[in-house]
Amino acid sequence: MTIRVIIVDDQAMVRAGFAALLSAQADIDVVGEAPDGRQGVEVSRHTHPDVVLMDVRMPEMDGLAAARELLNPPTGVVHLPKVLMLTTFDVDDYVYEALRAGASGFLLKDAPPADLIAAVRVVAAGEALLAPSVTRRLIADFAAQRPAQRRDPGLRLKGLTPRETEVLELIARGLSNQEIADRLILAEQTVKTHIGRVLAKLGLRDRAQAVIFAYESGLVSPGDAP
Repeated sequence: MTIRVIIVDDQAMVRAGFAALLSAQADIDVVGEAPDGRQGVEVSRHTHPDVVLMDVRMPEMDGLAAARELLNPPTGVVHLPKVLMLTTFDVDDYVYEALRAGASGFLLKDAPPADLIAAVRVVAAGEALLAPSVTRRLIADFAAQRPAQRRDPGLRLKGLTPRETEVLELIARGLSNQEIADRLILAEQTVKTHIGRVLAKLGLRDRAQAVIFAYESGLVSPGDAP
């Protein structure tokens, strides 16, 4: 299946470079681009991409506001793309807020070309781009700074089984499905089943939101060892 992508960035050279790189892949089709968040939302609504590469800082409407519009659309809009944030900073408040809004992860603009291609495929497949240690650090740092934003999510944790709680904790610590399976002596497919149940019970969109929920609920604390 071909992955439909749009690129939203205020730098024409960045858009052109990313488009050329991604279009060269047999399984990726760049179906549109935009120079700011407002136009990015419009292009997305018309082209229905699977993945939106969204720059964080742009004129007119920044990437955070655009991500919120795409991931929390008005009544009547049913298309929900995956949003992958692009940033030049390894720790960025905007990126954290975008993850909380439902973005599937973030990627540094100066990442190697192979990482960009892999990121698009990972996000399109429904996974969150949370493997890099810098992402775990970003989420931990900002979760630690924002205890006032908690809305008693601990009550929602009571709906999880002990095994599901354990899986959620390991997700938040940055372990992959295979690493969780090895740690708990489970089949990887069983881990995926547990993750699906955790997301459904907690009303979370994806792995990214699960990580943030785990920090904000106090299940995992910044600095905890993997």
